Amino acid sequence: MAKNVAQKLIDGHLVSGEAQQGKEVNIRIDQTLTQDATGTMAYLQFEAMGVPKVRTELSVSYVDHNTLQYGGFENADDHRFLQTLASKYGIYFSRPGNGICHQVHLERFGKPGKTLLGSDSHTPTSGGIGMLAIGAGGLDVAVAMGGGAFSLTYPKVVLVNLKGKLKPWVSAKDVILEILRKLTVKGGVGKVIEYGGEGVKNLTVPERATITNMGAELGATTSVFPSDDVTKEFLKAQGREADWNELKADEDAKYDERIDLDLGKLEPMIARPHMPDAVCKVSEIEGMKVDQVCVGSCTNSSYRDLMLVADTFKKGGFKVHPEVSMTISPGSKQVLDMISLNKGLSHMIEAGARILEATCGPCIGNGQSPPSGGVSLRTFNRNFEGRSGTKDGKVYLCSPEVAVAAAIYGVITDPRKLGKYPKVKLPAKFLVDDSMVVPPAKDPSKVNIVRGPNIKELPKQGALSDSLKGKVLIKLGDNITTDHITPAGTWLKYRSNVPKYAESVFSAIDARFHEKAKAAGGGFVIGGENYGQGSSREHAALCPMYLGIKAIVAKSFARIHKDNLVNFGILPLTFEDPADYDGISDGDELELPGLKKGITSGDSVVLKNVTKGKEIKLKHGYSPRQIDTILAGGTLNYTTAKGK
Repeated sequence: MAKNVAQKLIDGHLVSGEAQQGKEVNIRIDQTLTQDATGTMAYLQFEAMGVPKVRTELSVSYVDHNTLQYGGFENADDHRFLQTLASKYGIYFSRPGNGICHQVHLERFGKPGKTLLGSDSHTPTSGGIGMLAIGAGGLDVAVAMGGGAFSLTYPKVVLVNLKGKLKPWVSAKDVILEILRKLTVKGGVGKVIEYGGEGVKNLTVPERATITNMGAELGATTSVFPSDDVTKEFLKAQGREADWNELKADEDAKYDERIDLDLGKLEPMIARPHMPDAVCKVSEIEGMKVDQVCVGSCTNSSYRDLMLVADTFKKGGFKVHPEVSMTISPGSKQVLDMISLNKGLSHMIEAGARILEATCGPCIGNGQSPPSGGVSLRTFNRNFEGRSGTKDGKVYLCSPEVAVAAAIYGVITDPRKLGKYPKVKLPAKFLVDDSMVVPPAKDPSKVNIVRGPNIKELPKQGALSDSLKGKVLIKLGDNITTDHITPAGTWLKYRSNVPKYAESVFSAIDARFHEKAKAAGGGFVIGGENYGQGSSREHAALCPMYLGIKAIVAKSFARIHKDNLVNFGILPLTFEDPADYDGISDGDELELPGLKKGITSGDSVVLKNVTKGKEIKLKHGYSPRQIDTILAGGTLNYTTAKGK
């Protein structure tokens, strides 16, 4: 039977399950990646499994989130823990300053045809070189490192059929913004977005990676490009031609949906606050005053992106507008080295841009918060309310082309007004220096794992009770993000200290939520559509579990967050009739009776609203494996019990 690229990747790694849409399958994972904001907990979980060494082909631990090591010892201690643990358990360690995990993995480790599971939602970046790269919670990654399979629902596959070529001042960022405009942040749920058509050959690997990176904002399982001659040339330039494999869809491959996109008809796009799908043409909001411009993040920090900015400044003789603060975050040490050697870095400094570390930085709220009510244009992937660190900051998402135009003129400007487009060619040979990647120890017995006082024991969760009772602790609307649940920024230094991090839960909405939850002995959370979108941050499930949250009842869930809730024994449940959402209020006393029979004998459970004297039908949609996991009280309990 003819197959598309996504099907070839999934079916080629199938361990168990039926390759049928909607059915749960288990796949073999070849590579894993973690970053320091999620990795610390993932490795604590890996340790708890008692596996002596990782069983993947390759696992890499990156430090790219909390590299400022500000406000105390916590971040530095955790980085020391990560490095010593990696050395002992067979994991490569990418030191602070080596770059953002997704950019570095694309450059140095990704292989077409392989599977990659990462504890970061933007892991699909490596889909740009033909990998099945999926973001997941840290516990799922820990299980994969221990040799376990990764479970997913066999997805629908959407073909984005590209034709034509991008015009000057239009880039890959405009492609994914247009897809987000068409599909919305919920449009990719349960789907893989596969890019094909004649237009694919006109996109470089860094451009493809920009597009697959932001597929996470669609809610997609992942996004993928074929591996072709363009991929081969990129890997050859990285000194990794031997890692190349051709991967393409069969000629008569079938797809569940198809979107035709003419690259030549696109124009510069921009996403308005506070959602990545609030997209319009730049020309529609031209002239708006801009306070800040940030170029970088795992979406747009490649050599191509930064040289485009540098060449625009240099060839036009432009400077950063005196009322604009502009920052540049290179994606990797490789990028930083290369733009330094060819004077691209000095061109940006001369123009008035400020150069930051090769890290995530402002994208996760670590520095460069905009002024009160300020307008910030960012080449990042998310613009959720408050994520920048400024509650009333107005963050817009755009391409490097749109960003540099705004930095020059001080207002949102169509970059096509800048004149001749500086064509950036990828080098025939990238500068390769892997000295900041530390290989694991040859003799693990000589390695002592160093733990600081901020690293606390893993919280424990017991088996599921047959009946759950409690109050509605908070009722929320649509599109609640993991940043709403457990914010990033300065809170991230407590990622290995769940009791402390739990104080942040819903703090941006209700500063006393954690006190209320503790006083009530836990309870329920009610949500709207797309609950838990955004980061793969499993702390958004782990911290509520610590506070005693028993169930989240919502209209719908984002994929990764729903999996994380199951992983930590919290029941994610959806309304059978979404209108029933309106019949529940803050403070209502709820009960879920007969749970064990309810979730094992069908897809429905009954929620009793004791306060209002009503019964509401809920659906769970759990697979047999998820049912066993929920009954055990979470994945760690389930996995440990299976290993005995």
